[in-house]
Amino acid sequence: MNTHAILPDAAATNWVDRYAPERLRPWLKLGRFDRPAGIWLLMLPGWQGVALAAAEQGRWPNPLLLLAVFVGAALMRAAGCAFNDIVDRDFDAQVARTAMRPIPAGLISVKQAWGFLIGCSLVSFLILVCLGWTAILLGVLSLGLVAAYPFMKRITWWPQAWLGLTFNWGALLGYAAAVGHLSWSAALLYGAGIFWTLGYDTIYAIQDIEDDALAGIKSSTRRLGRHVKLGVAGFYVVSTVLVIAAAWVGGLGPLFLPFAGAFALHLSRQAAAVRLDDGAGALKLFKSNAVAGLLVVVGLVAGLWKPGVSF
Repeated sequence: MNTHAILPDAAATNWVDRYAPERLRPWLKLGRFDRPAGIWLLMLPGWQGVALAAAEQGRWPNPLLLLAVFVGAALMRAAGCAFNDIVDRDFDAQVARTAMRPIPAGLISVKQAWGFLIGCSLVSFLILVCLGWTAILLGVLSLGLVAAYPFMKRITWWPQAWLGLTFNWGALLGYAAAVGHLSWSAALLYGAGIFWTLGYDTIYAIQDIEDDALAGIKSSTRRLGRHVKLGVAGFYVVSTVLVIAAAWVGGLGPLFLPFAGAFALHLSRQAAAVRLDDGAGALKLFKSNAVAGLLVVVGLVAGLWKPGVSF
């Protein structure tokens, strides 16, 4: 099999295909390290949770905690992708975008993929045990969401909603790791992330809408059909309202609002640009959500400033 093939949703200039040793490429592609957008989208809710907790206490986010969230997110995303590919290997072989992934392409066996998954999970667990008991409990509970996700596309038209529950769990975990408990503001932030993911993953699934129909794979994109633009816009409106509510309940200062406005504008431009017949454009819109999520992080940090309070 060709280990030099660049996967359809990876950039032609991605670092794995340009610089990684040939023997490592299938493993890095199994963990989606050639497509870092997913790492950002898993990591950013965790950073948001850390930033919200810090802002509520009037302090800067702990840089070591932000680093731990980044490394943990990268490893757990790799483990989750491996598990998804193990479960979906027969479906992936029928979809043009996924047929050359390492497992369906025969570059990595299912047994080897399990070994990769376990290795990434063990290292992630070592990071998790340093974050406190509440974070540890949340991390263990997240495994149920991760394990169930690959099966959602078989039983519901809304697997993107389940991905939202899974990908944004880090908002709760990051918040708990920072202060040792949860709050209503953290719950609202989590809700905002769920609808954000529901929107951007509905956009992402436009790439596969025809192949998914032939393979019998369900998605919010197929369910919404010609109403997909309106659906994405609605998801993004709810996300924006909830993230502002999280900041308000958390008592953040007014400097959060300009960044919330930029977040809303970014999402509205995505919704306006969605087209069912433009898979390449959908991928570009999907990847732009790293910027959207980072705007929320910066806004939450800015929100620690309040009139008349020095820090």
